[in-house]
Amino acid sequence: MTAALASLPLALSKNDIATYVSALFVVYTILILLNILISFVPRMPYSPWLRAVLDFITESTDPYLNIFRGIMRPIGGGGFAFDLSPILALIVLGIAEGIVVGALS
Repeated sequence: MTAALASLPLALSKNDIATYVSALFVVYTILILLNILISFVPRMPYSPWLRAVLDFITESTDPYLNIFRGIMRPIGGGGFAFDLSPILALIVLGIAEGIVVGALS
């Protein structure tokens, strides 16, 4: 048993942490893209598990997106307003990922 434990690495390298942080940025980017996709669907069928998933997506991404919605208002009016703030949010998230992951590796 001790020989198996001796072969395991006991510490994480900076590269391991940078890879993990990069994966977190990718997951959050996917959540934002799913939020954008959800906004195009006018009506979802009701299902408790689907509602839980949709609520998780919107509740985890809306605080970040609301920062950019305050900066950029939707283009157009009425039911056809087009919100460009998620594009800006994704660009800033990509820049932040480059800076953070670059500093860690």
